Amino acid sequence: MAHSLHALPYAFDALEPHIDAQTMQIHHDKHHQAYVDNLNKALAGTGDEDKTLEELMANISAYPMAVRNNGGGHYNHTLFWSILGNNGSKPTGDLATAINETFGSLDALIEKMNTAGTTRFGSGWAWLLVADGKLHVSSTPNQDNPLMDVAEVRGTPILGIDVWEHAYYLKYQNKRPDYLKAIWNVINWDEVAKRYKAAL
Repeated sequence: MAHSLHALPYAFDALEPHIDAQTMQIHHDKHHQAYVDNLNKALAGTGDEDKTLEELMANISAYPMAVRNNGGGHYNHTLFWSILGNNGSKPTGDLATAINETFGSLDALIEKMNTAGTTRFGSGWAWLLVADGKLHVSSTPNQDNPLMDVAEVRGTPILGIDVWEHAYYLKYQNKRPDYLKAIWNVINWDEVAKRYKAAL
Protein backbone atom coordinates (compact mmCIF):
# COMPACT_ATOMS: atom_id res chain seq x y z
CA MET A 1 0.00 0.00 0.00
CA ALA A 2 1.22 3.44 -0.88
CA HIS A 3 0.65 5.26 2.42
CA SER A 4 2.11 4.30 5.78
CA LEU A 5 2.47 5.70 9.28
CA HIS A 6 5.96 6.74 10.36
CA ALA A 7 7.14 6.48 13.95
CA LEU A 8 7.18 9.66 16.01
CA PRO A 9 10.59 11.38 15.94
CA TYR A 10 10.58 11.54 19.76
CA ALA A 11 9.26 9.54 22.73
CA PHE A 12 5.57 9.68 23.64
CA ASP A 13 6.44 11.50 26.87
CA ALA A 14 8.81 14.02 25.22
CA LEU A 15 6.22 16.80 25.29
CA GLU A 16 5.32 16.41 28.98
CA PRO A 17 3.93 18.24 30.89
CA HIS A 18 2.32 20.23 28.06
CA ILE A 19 1.01 17.21 26.13
CA ASP A 20 0.78 13.96 28.08
CA ALA A 21 2.27 10.67 26.92
CA GLN A 22 -1.06 8.81 26.90
CA THR A 23 -2.62 11.39 24.57
CA MET A 24 0.38 11.23 22.26
CA GLN A 25 0.30 7.42 22.10
CA ILE A 26 -3.45 7.21 21.41
CA HIS A 27 -3.34 10.14 18.99
CA HIS A 28 -0.47 8.71 16.94
CA ASP A 29 -0.97 4.94 17.20
CA LYS A 30 -4.78 4.86 17.03
CA HIS A 31 -6.15 8.03 15.42
CA HIS A 32 -3.40 8.65 12.86
CA GLN A 33 -3.10 4.94 12.05
CA ALA A 34 -6.85 4.84 11.34
CA TYR A 35 -6.53 7.73 8.86
CA VAL A 36 -3.73 5.90 7.03
CA ASP A 37 -5.63 2.59 6.96
CA ASN A 38 -8.86 4.21 5.79
CA LEU A 39 -7.07 6.29 3.13
CA ASN A 40 -5.51 3.15 1.67
CA LYS A 41 -8.93 1.46 1.66
CA ALA A 42 -10.54 4.47 -0.02
CA LEU A 43 -7.87 4.56 -2.74
CA ALA A 44 -7.72 0.79 -3.35
CA GLY A 45 -8.51 -0.04 -6.99
CA THR A 46 -8.75 3.60 -8.11
CA GLY A 47 -5.35 3.78 -9.83
CA ASP A 48 -4.41 6.66 -7.51
CA GLU A 49 -2.84 4.53 -4.77
CA ASP A 50 0.64 5.88 -5.55
CA LYS A 51 -0.28 9.56 -5.67
CA THR A 52 1.42 11.68 -3.03
CA LEU A 53 -0.66 13.36 -0.34
CA GLU A 54 0.14 16.71 -1.94
CA GLU A 55 -1.17 15.51 -5.31
CA LEU A 56 -4.36 14.25 -3.67
CA MET A 57 -4.89 17.49 -1.73
CA ALA A 58 -4.45 19.69 -4.82
CA ASN A 59 -7.41 17.99 -6.52
CA ILE A 60 -9.35 16.80 -3.48
CA SER A 61 -12.72 17.99 -4.78
CA ALA A 62 -12.55 15.20 -7.39
CA TYR A 63 -12.42 12.50 -4.70
CA PRO A 64 -14.98 10.94 -2.36
CA MET A 65 -15.26 12.33 1.18
CA ALA A 66 -13.38 9.28 2.53
CA VAL A 67 -10.25 10.39 0.65
CA ARG A 68 -10.68 14.01 1.75
CA ASN A 69 -11.15 13.15 5.42
CA ASN A 70 -8.52 10.42 5.70
CA GLY A 71 -5.99 11.90 3.29
CA GLY A 72 -6.30 15.20 5.12
CA GLY A 73 -5.99 13.43 8.45
CA HIS A 74 -2.81 11.68 7.31
CA TYR A 75 -1.24 14.84 5.86
CA ASN A 76 -2.23 17.09 8.79
CA HIS A 77 -0.97 14.74 11.48
CA THR A 78 2.30 14.05 9.66
CA LEU A 79 2.95 17.80 9.62
CA PHE A 80 1.76 18.17 13.23
CA TRP A 81 4.21 15.61 14.64
CA SER A 82 7.08 17.22 12.73
CA ILE A 83 6.55 20.72 14.14
CA LEU A 84 6.40 19.53 17.75
CA GLY A 85 9.42 18.83 19.91
CA ASN A 86 10.64 19.92 23.31
CA ASN A 87 13.71 21.79 22.04
CA GLY A 88 12.82 25.27 23.33
CA SER A 89 13.59 26.89 19.97
CA LYS A 90 12.34 30.33 18.94
CA PRO A 91 11.78 31.70 15.44
CA THR A 92 15.02 33.07 13.98
CA GLY A 93 16.30 34.46 10.69
CA ASP A 94 13.94 35.01 7.78
CA LEU A 95 10.99 33.39 9.57
CA ALA A 96 11.35 35.69 12.59
CA THR A 97 11.57 38.70 10.28
CA ALA A 98 8.47 37.62 8.35
CA ILE A 99 6.51 37.04 11.58
CA ASN A 100 7.44 40.49 12.90
CA GLU A 101 6.68 42.20 9.58
CA THR A 102 3.33 40.42 9.13
CA PHE A 103 1.95 40.22 12.66
CA GLY A 104 4.04 42.71 14.66
CA SER A 105 5.52 40.13 17.03
CA LEU A 106 5.61 36.44 17.89
CA ASP A 107 3.13 37.08 20.70
CA ALA A 108 0.72 38.67 18.22
CA LEU A 109 1.03 35.65 15.90
CA ILE A 110 0.37 33.28 18.82
CA GLU A 111 -2.70 35.29 19.80
CA LYS A 112 -4.00 35.18 16.23
CA MET A 113 -3.38 31.43 15.94
CA ASN A 114 -5.02 30.76 19.31
CA THR A 115 -8.06 32.80 18.26
CA ALA A 116 -8.28 30.79 15.02
CA GLY A 117 -8.11 27.56 17.03
CA THR A 118 -10.50 28.64 19.78
CA THR A 119 -13.16 29.97 17.40
CA ARG A 120 -13.08 26.96 15.07
CA PHE A 121 -16.49 25.44 15.80
CA GLY A 122 -16.36 21.69 16.40
CA SER A 123 -13.25 19.90 15.14
CA GLY A 124 -10.52 21.28 12.92
CA TRP A 125 -7.13 22.92 12.63
CA ALA A 126 -5.43 26.31 13.00
CA TRP A 127 -2.75 27.06 10.41
CA LEU A 128 0.21 29.29 9.72
CA LEU A 129 0.68 29.15 5.96
CA VAL A 130 2.53 30.77 3.10
CA ALA A 131 0.57 32.13 0.14
CA ASP A 132 2.06 34.43 -2.52
CA GLY A 133 5.25 34.68 -0.47
CA LYS A 134 3.41 36.03 2.59
CA LEU A 135 2.44 34.52 5.95
CA HIS A 136 -1.24 34.05 6.74
CA VAL A 137 -3.27 32.53 9.59
CA SER A 138 -6.38 30.49 8.86
CA SER A 139 -8.42 27.62 10.21
CA THR A 140 -10.13 24.69 8.52
CA PRO A 141 -12.89 22.30 9.58
CA ASN A 142 -12.46 18.58 10.18
CA GLN A 143 -9.30 17.30 8.41
CA ASP A 144 -9.21 19.94 5.68
CA ASN A 145 -6.01 21.91 5.11
CA PRO A 146 -4.77 24.89 3.04
CA LEU A 147 -3.36 22.64 0.28
CA MET A 148 -6.86 21.48 -0.66
CA ASP A 149 -8.57 22.99 -3.68
CA VAL A 150 -11.64 23.48 -1.45
CA ALA A 151 -9.82 25.58 1.19
CA GLU A 152 -11.08 29.09 1.90
CA VAL A 153 -7.45 30.28 2.22
CA ARG A 154 -5.11 28.28 0.00
CA GLY A 155 -1.36 28.04 0.46
CA THR A 156 1.42 25.91 1.89
CA PRO A 157 0.97 25.12 5.59
CA ILE A 158 4.13 25.43 7.69
CA LEU A 159 2.59 25.05 11.15
CA GLY A 160 -0.68 23.35 12.04
CA ILE A 161 -2.35 22.92 15.42
CA ASP A 162 -4.86 20.12 15.89
CA VAL A 163 -7.98 21.33 17.73
CA TRP A 164 -9.88 18.05 17.60
CA GLU A 165 -10.80 17.00 21.13
CA HIS A 166 -8.73 13.83 20.82
CA ALA A 167 -5.63 16.07 20.74
CA TYR A 168 -6.17 17.44 24.24
CA TYR A 169 -9.19 16.02 26.07
CA LEU A 170 -7.43 13.60 28.45
CA LYS A 171 -5.38 16.41 29.99
CA TYR A 172 -7.37 19.58 29.31
CA GLN A 173 -10.95 18.23 29.08
CA ASN A 174 -13.10 20.94 27.46
CA LYS A 175 -10.54 23.72 28.04
CA ARG A 176 -9.26 24.15 24.49
CA PRO A 177 -7.76 27.61 25.24
CA ASP A 178 -5.54 26.07 27.94
CA TYR A 179 -4.26 23.48 25.47
CA LEU A 180 -3.61 26.16 22.87
CA LYS A 181 -1.69 28.23 25.39
CA ALA A 182 0.43 25.22 26.43
CA ILE A 183 1.30 23.92 22.97
CA TRP A 184 3.54 26.90 22.18
CA ASN A 185 6.01 25.50 24.71
CA VAL A 186 6.67 22.55 22.39
CA ILE A 187 6.73 24.08 18.92
CA ASN A 188 9.88 23.15 16.98
CA TRP A 189 10.55 26.49 15.31
CA ASP A 190 13.60 25.10 13.49
CA GLU A 191 11.28 22.75 11.58
CA VAL A 192 8.76 25.54 10.93
CA ALA A 193 11.60 27.69 9.56
CA LYS A 194 12.66 24.85 7.22
CA ARG A 195 9.10 24.57 5.96
CA TYR A 196 8.91 28.34 5.51
CA LYS A 197 12.07 28.35 3.41
CA ALA A 198 10.79 25.46 1.29
CA ALA A 199 7.40 27.15 0.80
CA LEU A 200 9.07 30.27 -0.58
